[in-house]
Amino acid sequence: MTTPPPLSPSGCPVLHGETFAARPHEVYQQLRSAGTVGWAEIAPAVHALVVTDHRAAVALLNDPRTYSKDSRRWADLTTGRVPPDSPVLAMMAWRPSVLYTDGEQHARLRRAMEDCLARIDTHALREITRRSALTLIARVIGNGGADIMADFADVVPMLVFAELLGCPPEMTQRMVRACQHLISAGPEAARGGDEFAGILAELIQLRRTRPGQDLTSWMINHDAQLSDEEALHQLFCAVGAGIIPVAACTAWTLHLLLRDDAYAGPLAAGTLTVRRALNKALWERPPMANFSVHFARHDTYLNGVGLPGGVPILISHAAVNTDPSLPPDLGYDNQAHLAWSTGPHRCPASSQAVTIVQTAVETIFDQLWDMALVDDSHEPLLRHGPFHQCPQELRVTFRAKKPSRLPAATASAGGTS
Repeated sequence: MTTPPPLSPSGCPVLHGETFAARPHEVYQQLRSAGTVGWAEIAPAVHALVVTDHRAAVALLNDPRTYSKDSRRWADLTTGRVPPDSPVLAMMAWRPSVLYTDGEQHARLRRAMEDCLARIDTHALREITRRSALTLIARVIGNGGADIMADFADVVPMLVFAELLGCPPEMTQRMVRACQHLISAGPEAARGGDEFAGILAELIQLRRTRPGQDLTSWMINHDAQLSDEEALHQLFCAVGAGIIPVAACTAWTLHLLLRDDAYAGPLAAGTLTVRRALNKALWERPPMANFSVHFARHDTYLNGVGLPGGVPILISHAAVNTDPSLPPDLGYDNQAHLAWSTGPHRCPASSQAVTIVQTAVETIFDQLWDMALVDDSHEPLLRHGPFHQCPQELRVTFRAKKPSRLPAATASAGGTS
């Protein structure tokens, strides 16, 4: 009999560390045993309530009058009970962006975000993604094998966002490293957040004097008249909260297509679209496993469970998407999953994210059609941390090919100048 995952010193499930990375579904079962909402340790000495019931999650996410996104309401943080170097602060501490605001301020920032994202041409986005993917494939095509997590899925969205931001070549690699640290929720997360914010500050000043056709220029010149601080944190939200989820979704879609026998034949025959596999991955492996942090404005109840004000409440997208109370015949084409959240804070870039994932996956299968997983007998180990659901690695083999067989187009080294 398998030993249950260990509990924290306070007696609640642990949503971080090695055991959670290896056995997440068992930890979600521990949480479900507490009911609709349960306490969890999300980092050493940091606790939060976690929603695992789909219906309750939808109710909370659509009730901004009761629940706030403003983490300045976090009682333990304001009273100094959260360690100042806690790795979760990089993703949970308040910033003046669309992710952490409510009411009129949120509406103003949301309008700026949506307007700027709407200016991204879908055809151009596909081409940027295709060029970025080909650049990465060219680095491994002659090797006969790769870690498609580190060599491909991790880096594609970073190259795409660098170009969308108008990021010059010398900033791109710095941005990549900073974003990887930020999302890790490890000891390097705070440093990554600071580095990424510094890069964005440089980029904003550059685009103030040399505007281009890019997200940075559009954001700082939007009629919402964002301050430089607001623009920085809007871009921080768009990119910092977008890169790793897109990377994870790309990896899980590839993993599903390579591992699931039900997909292998139709994929080879060209009758199964990558989009259908992507939808299944969003249900089974939502890239942000536990996030959508809210705070009750006052003591309240959710499905009969008491929720104190001032406590972070996370939605476990991974747990609610696999809620046993959901209809068993719901189907993966159904869009009721919460991978992109829902309500007024639903991800504003979900269509762009899907475009990037679908194009990246189609491109790598076009070029490395004979990929096979090195080990398809075990579930991949996850990276450590409470927020994301991302494989540590996905190693594949394929017949080595000459790089010269690839199309000539490669990714831009930066953005507009």
